[in-house]
Amino acid sequence: MKRGIILMNLGSPDSTEVKDVRKYLMEFLMDARVIDSPFVFRSMLVGGIIVPFRAPKSAEAYKSIWTKDGSPLIVLTKQLQQALQQVVDEPVEIAMRYGNPTMKAAYDNLLKREPGLEEVIAIPMYPHYAMSSYETAVEHAKDVHAKHNYGFKLTVVKPYYNEENYINALAESIRPYLEQDYDQVLFSYHGVPEAHVKSGDITAKHCLKMYACCEVPSAAHKYCYRHHCFTTTKLVAEKLGIPKEKYTYSFQSRLGRAEWLKPYTAVRFEELPKEGVKKLLVACPAFISDCLETLEEIAEEGKETFLHAGGESFQMIPCLNVHPLWVQTLKNYISDIKSGSEKMVLQDTLETKTI
Repeated sequence: MKRGIILMNLGSPDSTEVKDVRKYLMEFLMDARVIDSPFVFRSMLVGGIIVPFRAPKSAEAYKSIWTKDGSPLIVLTKQLQQALQQVVDEPVEIAMRYGNPTMKAAYDNLLKREPGLEEVIAIPMYPHYAMSSYETAVEHAKDVHAKHNYGFKLTVVKPYYNEENYINALAESIRPYLEQDYDQVLFSYHGVPEAHVKSGDITAKHCLKMYACCEVPSAAHKYCYRHHCFTTTKLVAEKLGIPKEKYTYSFQSRLGRAEWLKPYTAVRFEELPKEGVKKLLVACPAFISDCLETLEEIAEEGKETFLHAGGESFQMIPCLNVHPLWVQTLKNYISDIKSGSEKMVLQDTLETKTI
């Protein structure tokens, strides 16, 4: 079978110019799976309040991390594409949920490189299921595939938050940083509104509605971002032998006034030094590629907040990026699918929002 591979990531503005950042934020925040409000209200909120206020500040933030080759997220995703291409026979392309390169461009490039293409294996760069990340990327890929009536089959890799090879790759990428003296490892995940977690609860009575809900077995865990994050944290800590008292978790990148998953990373940076945590390591497992949320929000702003609050040392651990074990993990997922295994194949999505 003639196959092609697409690595699906979030995206970045085309430049650090305010107009490009504004365009990117409009596409991103107008996604109903990101801000799940009625269209008219969302348009007024995003176009009239959030983007005009946020675009200039975001442009400055992007400037602080921008490289000579462009956005770190795009550059690192391209590097991952090149690394994977060296170990697989199938052509590999990349696509962004927002901005460029688009999903259609990735599909079309694969068709040019592999005439008679029969199957595309899409791999979301999101280990955990969330309406505003994994789900929107997958549904967008499916929508573009259907809209343009492509003749090839679309196969999507399912969330891998607890998959052994991913956990091992993530753990090994963190291990060298544990050789230094540290008080605690903070696993900081991208936050989502509590309402998103509740709306994804297929039982309608479990998530955030009972004590220790993520630890109590439930069918709701299949689509529960919070449970997925807790699971990744626990498995990685166990793999690395980190004592329970030396690691914790938090959620970053809160937007708006709604209640988001807690504890908030920014708040914890202020609190930890007062609790005796002076030497902090921070890992960001929700992100495969380092980006604005890791390089600027954590490594710059977070470090400043922590040190100002009384911390002594702060180290952000890089994301998986192009770690050799991560490249090997992707190759394994592709090999499994090629062999006919359904182990890593997504069977369905929750489709919380129909856009």
